[in-house]
Amino acid sequence: FQYLKRFDRGYNLDTFCYKAHSVEGNPAECLQQLLLHCGIADPSWSELRNFTWFLNVQLRDCEASVFCNPDFVQDTLRGF
Repeated sequence: FQYLKRFDRGYNLDTFCYKAHSVEGNPAECLQQLLLHCGIADPSWSELRNFTWFLNVQLRDCEASVFCNPDFVQDTLRGF
């Protein structure tokens, strides 16, 4: 949710890193973001769960990768 919210507002996601147990927004705002970005017009709860699970795995792996660390790559992979 935090990544999607910042993406919609045009923030630079390269410098954002999720902090465990940090809370932003409310459940209604979170659900609205998920519905907006999941890519299915009328998703079931199962489809939303799969979307959030997949997105969380991808973002966790991205944050853990040295190749996605802006301090390491500097500006050599801008836009990657």
